[in-house]
Amino acid sequence: MKFALALLLAVALQATAANGYAQNITINEKNAPLEKILKLIRAQSGYDFMYDKDLISKIEKIDLQVKNVTVQQAMQKCLAGLPLSFYIDDRMIIIKKKETPVQQAADSTITGRVVDDKNGEAVIGASVMVKGSGSRAVTDQNGNFKIAAAKGAVIVISFIGYEKKETIVNGPEVVVKISPSTESMREVVVTGYGEVRRRDLTGSIASVKMADFHKAPVRSFEEALAGRVAGVQVSSVDGQPGADMKVVIRGNNSVTQDNSPLYVIDGFPMESSDNNAINPAEITSIEILKDASATAIYGARGANGVVIITTRKGREGPPVITYNGYYGIQQNIRRMDLLDPYEFVKYQVERDSSLANPAYLANGKSIESYRNVPGLDLQDEIFRVQPMQNHFISISGGTKTTKYSISGSYLNQDGVIVNTGYDRFQGRMNLEQAINDHFRIGVNANLSHLEKFGTMPAVGRETVFSTNLMYSVWGYRPVPGNSGSTLIDEEVDDVVNGLADMRFNPLYSVKNEHRKTISDVTLVNAYAEYMFGKYVTLRVTGGMTKEKIKTEAFNNSKTAQGSPMTQSGKNYGVNGSVNFLERNSYLNENTLTFNKALNSSHRLNAVAGFTVQSNKSSLGGYAANMVPNEALGIAGLREGTPVTVNSGASSSALASFLGRVNYTFRDKYLLTASFRADGSSRFSDGNKWGFFPSGSVAWRINEEDFMKPLAFISNAKLRVSYGVTGNNRVSDFAYLSAITLPAATAYSFNNQPVKAAILSELGTQSLRWESTRQTDVGLDLGFFNQRLTLETDIYKKVTSDLLLDAKVPTSIGFTNAFKNIGEVQNAGVEFTLNGEILDKTAFKWNAGFNISFNRNKVLQLAEGQQELLSILLWNLDFSKVPLYTAEVGGPIAQYYGYLWEGNYQYNDFNETSPGVYVLKDGVPTYHTNRATTRPGDIKYRDYNGDGKVNSEDRTVIGNPNPDYTGGFTNNFSWKGFDLNVFFQFAAGQEIFNANRIIFEGGGRMHQNMFATYKDRWTPENQNNTYFRTNGYGPTDFGYSSRVVEDGSYLRLKTVALGYNFPAQLLKSIKISSLRIYASAQNLLTWTKYSGFDPEVSAYDSALTPGFDYSVYPRARTITFGLNMTL
Repeated sequence: MKFALALLLAVALQATAANGYAQNITINEKNAPLEKILKLIRAQSGYDFMYDKDLISKIEKIDLQVKNVTVQQAMQKCLAGLPLSFYIDDRMIIIKKKETPVQQAADSTITGRVVDDKNGEAVIGASVMVKGSGSRAVTDQNGNFKIAAAKGAVIVISFIGYEKKETIVNGPEVVVKISPSTESMREVVVTGYGEVRRRDLTGSIASVKMADFHKAPVRSFEEALAGRVAGVQVSSVDGQPGADMKVVIRGNNSVTQDNSPLYVIDGFPMESSDNNAINPAEITSIEILKDASATAIYGARGANGVVIITTRKGREGPPVITYNGYYGIQQNIRRMDLLDPYEFVKYQVERDSSLANPAYLANGKSIESYRNVPGLDLQDEIFRVQPMQNHFISISGGTKTTKYSISGSYLNQDGVIVNTGYDRFQGRMNLEQAINDHFRIGVNANLSHLEKFGTMPAVGRETVFSTNLMYSVWGYRPVPGNSGSTLIDEEVDDVVNGLADMRFNPLYSVKNEHRKTISDVTLVNAYAEYMFGKYVTLRVTGGMTKEKIKTEAFNNSKTAQGSPMTQSGKNYGVNGSVNFLERNSYLNENTLTFNKALNSSHRLNAVAGFTVQSNKSSLGGYAANMVPNEALGIAGLREGTPVTVNSGASSSALASFLGRVNYTFRDKYLLTASFRADGSSRFSDGNKWGFFPSGSVAWRINEEDFMKPLAFISNAKLRVSYGVTGNNRVSDFAYLSAITLPAATAYSFNNQPVKAAILSELGTQSLRWESTRQTDVGLDLGFFNQRLTLETDIYKKVTSDLLLDAKVPTSIGFTNAFKNIGEVQNAGVEFTLNGEILDKTAFKWNAGFNISFNRNKVLQLAEGQQELLSILLWNLDFSKVPLYTAEVGGPIAQYYGYLWEGNYQYNDFNETSPGVYVLKDGVPTYHTNRATTRPGDIKYRDYNGDGKVNSEDRTVIGNPNPDYTGGFTNNFSWKGFDLNVFFQFAAGQEIFNANRIIFEGGGRMHQNMFATYKDRWTPENQNNTYFRTNGYGPTDFGYSSRVVEDGSYLRLKTVALGYNFPAQLLKSIKISSLRIYASAQNLLTWTKYSGFDPEVSAYDSALTPGFDYSVYPRARTITFGLNMTL
C-alpha cells in the first residue's frame, strides 16, 4: 500500500479524473471583450452559451474580477449595467437583449417560491419566465422570486438538473415544486474511473434511459435492458424465474469461452456476478462501454464490453421516505395444441396396430368411439396464473457533510409452472461523510438472500429426451383406452415401456421434486478521497464480494428418480444431494486524478492508478441413495447410503497499472489516450502481463465558424477510436497439467487395491492473453436545439490468440486442451435516434429508436482446422451427431445437418404391381435397401450428388445469429398521466425446434403428438410438410432444415400507464408525490415461430445458441403499483 501511494504521488501531475462540472469561477480580466469573458466562464463551468454574436460584438470592453463564485453570480456581475439579460436553461446560458420592462399594476406583480419536490428545499438560481412574454426573473437564495404576470398567465420554471415546470397564476402568490430530471443524469456520463461530460465523449458509451427502465416490472436489470441499447443483445435460456440472463455487446469474441461483459457495480469489477442480487429500483444509472477507447481502461477484462452500474446515494436535505411497490399476475403466453383422443388413437393404430389395438380397440371399441371424447391435456394442470409482487422502501437525506441512503426490498415471483418460483430479500446502505473541505469517506453495502426453486424443464437426465418435464406434459396420453386407468392419478402409465420411455406423471414431478438454489450475496465497498488543492484528488477504495450458494436436490418416492415404479427408483431408491459453492473477491484500487482548465482554450483531465484484486473459491457436497426416511427430506441424507463426496478450492489474482488522459482544446478538439497493464496468476511466468493501449479523438464540428449558418444543427461530433483489450477467462490454473486421485481409480499392488494418480488435465505453459483490437468511427448529430439526436457507430473488432478449448490428438490421452489459437471478427453498424416530437403543449410525446447490425466471422481455428463441430447431449439418438458447425469464413455458430426436401411422392416411384412401389433409378435415398423407401417418407437432398444420402451430405442448414436487433420506445404525457410503450425486435435469426423431432412423428409408442401432425402425408393427403406415419427415416437423420424455423419477432415488451396526483391535493396529507400505475411485460409477440417463444436457447453458449427443447415458457406479467414519496 505504501509503495502504491508513493507511486501515485510521484505521477500526480499526470493523473486525473472528471469530477463533474466546475462551479467555482475565478476571473481577473480588465478591459477585455465580452466574448472572451464568456469563453472563460464556459471553460471553467462547462456550461454552453447561446447568443447573437452581432449583439455581443457591440458591447464595449468590460472589467470582471470574481473569485470562487457560482456561475449565476459570475454572470450577474458580468452583465451588470449592460443592455443584456440572461437565464439558464439546463446546461445552457441564454443571453439576449434586455427588454424594456412593462409597467404593471401593483396587483399584477406575482411573488413566488421554487422548491425541490423531493425534499422541499429552496431552488436557488432557477429561471422564471412568463410564457409568451418578455418577463423573466431568477430565484434568490431562499428560492423566492417576483415577476410581472397577469392572472391566468403561465409561468415556466427551469433549472439545471430539473424538469421544466409550467404553472398557471391563480393569485398573487405561488409555490412551484420542480422534480429532478432523470435526463440530466445523462449529461455527465460515468466512465471507467471517472466521469465526463457527454459532449466531451470521444468513445462509444451508451446510457440507459432510467425513467423508461424503471417502468418494466422485472426481476433483474438485464431483463429491462433488452432492446434498449444499440449493440447490446440480452437473452435467457427460457422464461424460468431466476434464469440466468446473457448479455453480449457487439457480438461474441470467444469461441469456447465466456462472452459476457465485465460488470462494475459502484466501482467494483465483477466477471461472474449474480445480477439478481441487485434490485433494479436501486439503480440510478447504467452506462454501456462498447468501444476500445472506453473499455481499455479495464484492460484484461474489457474485451467483451463493460456495464457500469451506479446505485442510489444520499442527498442533502431532510429525510425522504420512498415506497415503490407492485402486485400482479403472470400467465403463460402460449401452449402447444395436441392431438385430440380421436386423432391420437387413429395415429397409434397407424403406428403399430399390434400394440394399439389391445390398448384402445378391445371390447368392441373402434377409432370412431373416440370421436368427440374429452381428452386429458396436462398443460391445463401444469400451467397456472401466478402472482408476482415487489416491495421497495428507502429513506435518504443528509447534510452538507453527511449523506445517507438506507433501503430494503422483497420480491416474490411464483412461476407459471406449479411449484416453481423465485424469492429475493435485499437490503442496501450507503453513507458518505465529508471530514473537511478536502477529505471525505464513504461506504456502500448490499446484502441479498436469493431462493430459486422448482423443477427445470430444460434439464433432462442421462441424455434421455423422455426425462424432460415437457416431454411428459405433451406426450401424456389424452385417453386411457382399455386400461381403466385415470391417468392423471397414476405415477406411471401402465402401457408405456419404462425402459425405452421414462415418461412420468409430470404433476407428481413438479409437486414432489425438491430443487432449490439458495444464494447469499454480500457486496461491500468503501472509499476515502482526499483533495490536494483544487486540481489533484487521491482516491483509495477497498471492496469485497462474497457469494455463498447452496444447491439442494431431493427425490422422494413420488418422483421419477425415486419412485419404486421406475427403473431409476428401483436402482437408487429415495435419494438426494447437497452442494456448496463459496466465492470471495477482494479489491483495492488507488487512483490519483488531476482536473484543470489550463486557460480558456485548454482543459486537461487525467487519471493514474494501481489496483489489485484476488479471487478465492471453494466447493463441497455429498449425495446419498436409499434414504429410509423420506419425510426428513434433505435432513435425512445422513441415513442413506453415501455415494459421492466432492470438494475443491481455487484462487486467482490480478494486479494492474492504469492511466488515462482527456484533453480538450477550445471545446471542439478532443483527445483521449489510455493504457493498462494487467498481470494475471492464470498464466505462467513470462506470459502473466498483458498491455492494453487505446486512443480516440473527436471533433465537435458544430463549433466551427462554417457551421454557424446551419443554426438547426445544435450538435455535430465526429469520433474515431482504436484500442486493444484483453480476456483472461480460463480456469485458474489452465497453464498447468493436473494430477488427481479419483475415488474409483486404483491398481493392484501385492494383490491389494492401491489408489491411482492419473493425469486428468493437459496444461499449456505458453498460454497467454486473448486480445481484441477494435476500431470505431462514430458521428453524433443534434438538431433543433437537441430536440432530435442521432448517434451512429461503425465498428470492427478482431479477437486473436483465442483462448480456445481446442481438440488435440486422442493418441496423447486427451481430447481437449487450452491453446492460443484462432481469430474471430465482429463488424457492425449501430444507430440510435431520439426525438422530442411534441414538447410545447400540454400533451407531450418523445420517442427513441435503436437498431444494430453485427456480422460475426471465424477467421481462423486450430492448425489446419476448417470447422469445429459441436454435439448437444439431449437425446441418445444424436449423442454422436453434431448439430452445430463453426466454419472458417462463417459465424461462430451455424446449424449443421441435412437439407430437407419434403416427402417422397408417388412420382418418385415406379409402380411395379398394384400397391407396390419401387424407387426410380437416379432418385437418391438414405436406405441401404432402396426397396424400403416408401411414398410419404421424409426426403433429404443428396448434397454432394453421389446418388445416396449419408453423412457426407450434411451441410449448413441455418443461422441462429440475428441480422439486426433493436427497440422502439414512446413516452406520452398529458397533465398528470404518463404512458410508456416499448417494443423490442430481432430479425433474421433461426431457431432449431427439436420439439418437432419428437412430437411430429418421432418419439415413442403411446406418446401424443402436436396437433400439426394431424396433417401428415397419407395417400389421400399427399403433401410435403409432414411425413407419413413411421416415415421419419433413420433416427440419427433428424437434424435437418425441416425443423429450422424463422425466429424473427416483434415484441410489445413493456406498457406502463400511470397517473401523478397533483401536488396541491397531496399537500394536505403530507405526501410529496404519488403515482399509481398499471404495467405489463411481454404483452404481445408477433412471430412465425411455432414454439413457446422465439427468445430461447436451451443449451446456450457461443457455439450452441438457438436450440429449443422442453423449455420453461415465458410469462406475460401484468402488475398494478404505486410510487410514493413522503
